[in-house]
Amino acid sequence: MTDMTVRAGGIDALLEIMARLRDPDGGCPWDIEQDFATIVPYTIEEAYEVADAVQRGDMAALKDELGDLLLQVVYHAQMAREADAFAFHDVVEAISAKMVRRHPHVFGTAQVIDAEAQTVAWEDQKARERAKAAETGVSASVLDGVARALPALMRAEKLQKRAARNGFDWPEIAPVIEKIEEEIAELRHEIAEGGDADRLEDEIGDVIFACVNLARHLGVDPEAALRRSNDKFERRFRFVEQALVKKGKNPSTSTLTEMDALWNAAKDAERR
Repeated sequence: MTDMTVRAGGIDALLEIMARLRDPDGGCPWDIEQDFATIVPYTIEEAYEVADAVQRGDMAALKDELGDLLLQVVYHAQMAREADAFAFHDVVEAISAKMVRRHPHVFGTAQVIDAEAQTVAWEDQKARERAKAAETGVSASVLDGVARALPALMRAEKLQKRAARNGFDWPEIAPVIEKIEEEIAELRHEIAEGGDADRLEDEIGDVIFACVNLARHLGVDPEAALRRSNDKFERRFRFVEQALVKKGKNPSTSTLTEMDALWNAAKDAERR
């Protein structure tokens, strides 16, 4: 392949770059060795970095991270083209057709009154698509399409939403909270009985799943809530570390009582 001058912008340039990187004749050895499975972790990582840039409100970083995420799409499409499965333009055509199909109120004659009604219409359309797939011999479930590769909290919420839209849900908060208490009681029992790691993992998973259900009922994004708690923990623990440094100490040379007092001081400082 001859030398190429990369034009600023333009998807064709990016497609050509990726084809060259994957070219067995003069391409990048690392890129050539990759396959769908080895690239997936990078795809997931880039999606999270996009989310992080959005959360920080960093538009410059968001531009870069969106580019990195687009590269992942191009990477998968190039590998698929090499396997004679599909190419990038097929990906574009498929998503374009899907967006038109799922927005009949924009591209057709259907009408929706607000965003909530559109969400219902969107899910109805997806349900019809799943039913159509079932007609071809593919087993259909209302849970089809909830990818196993999603972060566990996000997947739990999506599974619960799908079930709820089909009548499998509590109509009020009280029994949801009671379910959390029930799951915690079962976890306590397993701990008291000296349960093995597999049983403890199962019970802890039930507690977390029930907490996701409560978050859903309260209209709280569990993934965002946990990210917020992670940030809060990091912020307060760093406060503890800095306070200890002023005393010539660090966490490993301090008592839990001392660190807990500093933790409470960090909480009090945040409330002011």
